[in-house]
Amino acid sequence: MGKKTTLELLKEVRRLADTLERMAGPGPRQSNLDASDCFVWKPEENYLEAVKVPNRISLSLIQGVDHVRDILHDNTLRFAEGFPANNALLWGARGMGKSSLVKAIHADINTASGKQLKLVEIYREDIGTLSALLDILKRSEYRFLLFSDDLSFDHDDAAYKSLKAALDGGVEGRPDNVLLYATSNRRHLMPRDMIENERSTAINPSEAIEEKVSLSDRFGLWLGFHKCSQEDYLAMIDGYAAHFSLVGDRETLHREALTWATTRGGRSGRVAWQFIQDMAGRQRKHLRL
Repeated sequence: MGKKTTLELLKEVRRLADTLERMAGPGPRQSNLDASDCFVWKPEENYLEAVKVPNRISLSLIQGVDHVRDILHDNTLRFAEGFPANNALLWGARGMGKSSLVKAIHADINTASGKQLKLVEIYREDIGTLSALLDILKRSEYRFLLFSDDLSFDHDDAAYKSLKAALDGGVEGRPDNVLLYATSNRRHLMPRDMIENERSTAINPSEAIEEKVSLSDRFGLWLGFHKCSQEDYLAMIDGYAAHFSLVGDRETLHREALTWATTRGGRSGRVAWQFIQDMAGRQRKHLRL
């Protein structure tokens, strides 16, 4: 084979290799756990995506939940310091700051204590991939607060079994450097009619109920969030108004805030925040958290 033919053959091989590389696309992304203190789990890529600007508010702005706030803060701080702590289920009324509290406590502990606690959010629809996520996290030197917002399970949904195993029931169990916090409107993470149906159709009703409620039993802390009183609601309004330097006398502010709550059908932290956003917009002010 002549020299020219050999060179042509090598060029053809390189061209084919380049074509195959382009067809294969980019390789899998590698998670960089130093990039941020907040991440979102992307199971389709087996990747932790860094969140550069997390959506969270200051812990001082969360009003009306002082008791559960202190319990959760202490539990989280102990975990960040390397001591035993419990998985936590934050359940109860809508809009009362369950997810905001988790994110605010995480930020407060990292800021005040200088800890490097990482917050990883896993979406409810990705719970079935929890074991793959834990396999990544357990190999890291960091400590992780695993967070699932608005967690619940419906009829014929077997994903809750994956969560049960990951929390306590699996052979390996939960890694020592991972703690799970979940929020839900349901105390037992299952719809009431699902539990009642299991009770009415099972051969042994008590065993059927145990199967369903044993998931929430895996959480050592059950922290209830109840509908807020008018006093708590107005305290939230006052706190936001002072923090953002909104203009207006207190009596007028309260009257407008109560009218706003009436149009929304109830009082909650979310309703208070929505009123403050409306008021700040009317006053042409930015809400800088």
